[in-house]
Amino acid sequence: MLNKLLSFLFPVTIFKQNSSVSSSIEITWNNGQLVMDSKNTNYSYGSLQRILRRGLQSIGFENIKNLDSILVLGVAGGSVIKTLVNEINFKGEITGVEIDPEIISLANKYFNIDEIQNLTIIIDDASKFVQKTDKTFDLIIIDIFQDNSMPEFLFESEFVEKTISLINPGGYLLFNTMINSKADLERNKHFVNHFNKAEFTTYTLPKVEVYNELIVVRRER
Repeated sequence: MLNKLLSFLFPVTIFKQNSSVSSSIEITWNNGQLVMDSKNTNYSYGSLQRILRRGLQSIGFENIKNLDSILVLGVAGGSVIKTLVNEINFKGEITGVEIDPEIISLANKYFNIDEIQNLTIIIDDASKFVQKTDKTFDLIIIDIFQDNSMPEFLFESEFVEKTISLINPGGYLLFNTMINSKADLERNKHFVNHFNKAEFTTYTLPKVEVYNELIVVRRER
């Protein structure tokens, strides 16, 4: 494919649109790989896939492979789901929550996530989904951005406490955040303080791909 070959010299955008929910979404060939980008940042595959893979590696691929259920809040193109299925060989139930149906249409068309047998996609606002679901999960992955910023609800006590309640004993939370200022660092410290309890073990992976900080939580009991 010519576009794929040319992408080793310069990025080749093959699709671009504004969705009703998200900002500009682009599908681009970059260094021989198809990626999904917003106006100012990578949304799926590319650097984002490397960032979340680093978090999954810190938990341990073998640990994850033996889990039963995973919740992904913020699907976009589905790169972390592809890592779970293709690299980790996870066979359990994956539930993906994405607010933007147009992004899911693109993820199906260009990245074939609708072919993943153990994946259920729910079109919903993550903040509303966690409040009403009656399911619990062995791993919750939060990867929600609005272009290069993060919605405030992700750090509000109501959302955090409800999300905590959805983690099974022995389960994990993997939260991808972006650090652009000292205020963002303080925001993350405040988030981690929610887990200063005996039943949780928490650590961070700072400066992943320069601007991202991963927060990993294990629920011991």
